[in-house]
Amino acid sequence: MQSSTSAFTRLCAFDQRPRSDHDFDAGINSSTAWTEHLDRGSLSDDEPTDHLEVYERGLSARALYQFEGKAEFRELTVEAGDQLEVVKQDVGDGWSLVKTEDGKIGLLPTTYYTHTINFLSAPADSHSITKEPSIDTVTPRPSPKGSSKSELSPLVPQVTGEWPNVFPSFRQRLLGGKTINRFSAFVTSGAEEWVLNGAPYPEDEPATSNPISHSRFSTTDSAAEDIRLNRLGVGEADRHFVDEGPAWQPKIPGFRVLVHSPSKRSSGLSGAYTVYNVTSFVRPSEHSGPGDEAIRFTSPAYITVQRRFSHFVVLHTSLLRRLPGIALPPLPEKQYAGRFNAAFVEARRGDLERYLDRIVRHPIARYAEVVTSFLGCEDDLEWKRLMPQFLSMHAAGPSFFAHVFHPAFNVDIQDASEMIEKFDNHVRVVGKGVQGLRNTFNRVREARIEISKAERLLSYSLLSLITAKPLSSAPALGAVEEEDNASPQLQGLLNNDGAWCWRDDCQDCLKLTKAVQKTAEILQSVADLCDDHARRRQLATHEALKSVAHPYVTYQGIIETHRSTYSRYAQATGNNPNEEVASRCETVLNATMSELDTYHTQKIEDFTSLTKDHLDGEIALYEQMLTRLKAARRTFDPPYLDELGRSPRRPSRFEKDLDRSVNDVEPLPQPCPHVYDSAPMRPVSMAIQGGMGLLLGSSSSGGRNSVLSRLWA
Repeated sequence: MQSSTSAFTRLCAFDQRPRSDHDFDAGINSSTAWTEHLDRGSLSDDEPTDHLEVYERGLSARALYQFEGKAEFRELTVEAGDQLEVVKQDVGDGWSLVKTEDGKIGLLPTTYYTHTINFLSAPADSHSITKEPSIDTVTPRPSPKGSSKSELSPLVPQVTGEWPNVFPSFRQRLLGGKTINRFSAFVTSGAEEWVLNGAPYPEDEPATSNPISHSRFSTTDSAAEDIRLNRLGVGEADRHFVDEGPAWQPKIPGFRVLVHSPSKRSSGLSGAYTVYNVTSFVRPSEHSGPGDEAIRFTSPAYITVQRRFSHFVVLHTSLLRRLPGIALPPLPEKQYAGRFNAAFVEARRGDLERYLDRIVRHPIARYAEVVTSFLGCEDDLEWKRLMPQFLSMHAAGPSFFAHVFHPAFNVDIQDASEMIEKFDNHVRVVGKGVQGLRNTFNRVREARIEISKAERLLSYSLLSLITAKPLSSAPALGAVEEEDNASPQLQGLLNNDGAWCWRDDCQDCLKLTKAVQKTAEILQSVADLCDDHARRRQLATHEALKSVAHPYVTYQGIIETHRSTYSRYAQATGNNPNEEVASRCETVLNATMSELDTYHTQKIEDFTSLTKDHLDGEIALYEQMLTRLKAARRTFDPPYLDELGRSPRRPSRFEKDLDRSVNDVEPLPQPCPHVYDSAPMRPVSMAIQGGMGLLLGSSSSGGRNSVLSRLWA
């Protein structure tokens, strides 16, 4: 039986349009078992590019602590007290290049040793040791036996103590060209492995030779393309195409996702949890697939599934592993306290909806297998069966870049260098601007609450005026007159019809009194509109501003990968050109610049949507306010005014609130903090703070309301 996921993928059918006539630069190697990026190291790209085949004798040092290095990162293993020789003190990121007593050369943290001699006099007849190129050892090879001293080149004195040319040779032989920072996005994404070595064969296909190098081929020969991809076992969802621009080529039409109707569930094993309904609205254009007739949809098709927060974690984790070359939005953090609070559940619902919206708007993320299963698998048992499979899938790593297809010469290298610097500055400034906008918008909401208070105070003041009842919120002005407990009728403030007049049966004052009362009641509704607008509509906009916050943190990995790749491209096209490395660098640059284009597109959509939504909300608010104010204005003109004089005035339902302060309002709800907000008040700390306040009492109350104070009382 065809699964719901198949139905969803049928709705979002892959685009079978013919590819462009450009030659595509494609990696035709895959790696289904690449997981090294999760624990591999990296080395810095800031070293000079010249080459020197000698190591000069360095300063003596002694290991302070035991250090167990990783051989794959060319790190040394030393014991506390071992004698060392510092070949280069600073090679980047807190590492030094040192040599042990047995002649091994490798990396050691700078803080793990101390110098034992501050200077060293080299013998006058000291000579350099020429190293032969080797990939079998990490130590320099001595000169062949039988070579005379006259054949050895003299050591060039190093007056400044700098080593401008040693480390590149060390990197090429000792580290295989890899960078020191093992946690950089260039390494963890698999881009470095792809640039240096390409992608190995899949596990199920034994390699009979070295991995196939990255090459270009024409996509006009579709049969040859299919043969290559079939041999690699690559599905359509794993093939990513880049158009001119560069820009990702979308395969399926865009669609919309709503997260709605959260409900609380209980389980005997996991306890209580919240389930969200996730509905995908798909309106695909007319298209045809292989062997299928044309599919036409006259109305949007939709699929609704139920997912809990842990399912979103599975989705996010799988996307991080399978799509390492794109910038994914952060997943909202897990809540540990108050997770069933209605306000939090609504805020979480909005955050999850914005997260999915960002995913399905990405040209290649929206057709990932885990996404189509997450949105289209209606069978809960089937989805539970699929989740462990997605979590156990191998990280794509270099295989992701091996399956990126792009036109040849699609990147202007000079433009790529300038573009990333401009983009870096742009997203940094945008991040600061959005943070300022979020703070300002909070003040706008607070100002709206103050307008609500002012309108309500004006309403109470009008009622106090026509009823002669005191208003507690009104400030005392002028001299305070002596209060009289006599009724308003006896004082001459109101007549027998309840009109604001000392004359009985005064029709004009009755009309005026009832018109003013009607105005006061309408002002109450205006105040309600302002209050509700700040607490609901503007709160939603305030929450939505998080979707455009912190773009630099989101795209920092793309920026790092682009810069490191550009550096490798410069080396591969320099004095010692390497066409294969340069070609693979072009693939990575196509991917990173496509991500920049995606941000550009989404930025326009996001800020357009946010601004339109804000303006639509303001227009709707003022239109409702205008409708009510016009209704109040009509009561002062015939025929509405004449109708008011036909019956006595009845007390307003708001008169009972005249003794209530307009400042007695609930605090303005604030949006949940963004994942990347600096030092936000996290739910756990709020729970701890609230618990301590309950036990000890607040500082303003002097601890009188605490639990302990009640026990001691």
